[in-house]
Amino acid sequence: MSEHSSKIMLITGASSGIGEATARTAAKAGLRLILTARRGDLLEKLATEIGQDKALAVPADITNFDTLKQVVAQGVKHFGGLDVVFANAGTGTSTPGTENGDPAEWQKMIDLNINALLYTAKLTLPHLRKSTGHFIMTGSVAGKITLKGSIYGATKWFVQGFGNNLAEEMREWNGRCTTIAPGMVNTPFFDEPKPNKLDPQDVADAVMHAINANPRNNVREVFLMPRY
Repeated sequence: MSEHSSKIMLITGASSGIGEATARTAAKAGLRLILTARRGDLLEKLATEIGQDKALAVPADITNFDTLKQVVAQGVKHFGGLDVVFANAGTGTSTPGTENGDPAEWQKMIDLNINALLYTAKLTLPHLRKSTGHFIMTGSVAGKITLKGSIYGATKWFVQGFGNNLAEEMREWNGRCTTIAPGMVNTPFFDEPKPNKLDPQDVADAVMHAINANPRNNVREVFLMPRY
């Protein structure tokens, strides 16, 4: 029996890219999954392929606090608890820069990259406290460097700072918190494929590395960059 066979994991933004790769990898390792994303058709297809005894698909717009609250409640009721959360959902903008940027795009991005992350943490921490669990979030190299006029990068600076602060908060009850900070990843996030950059599987492997670390070891951050 896998060491993860009893662990229950919530993944946001699970319908494609990093979220999908992580779901498939975690399922192979024996975790049971609560999967959420806006695109219900892709989410249901993924859950069916993984096996509906192992994965529960709950389509939702997680920028709505009450909707996300229902996702967490439904998942916890279905599986009986929660051990790991991967707050992966995020988005960017099609119009770069500040002066030429689109405030409507900024609002959507902030709602998902920042507010939904905070909602996910607030709603899942009580359950993770019970299991002495693990909260993982998707940051970015964009949150570690200066990018001219990048509002997206600024949201990822928030993720980086929040991850550090949340790790200290969770430390009070021996919880673990990890920020995964990848460079450019070849995902549907981009209009043009980026095959010479990181693969979603690379990020999924980083997530599993943090989960698999000895319980005494809180991997606070995994920073990965493409070689080319």
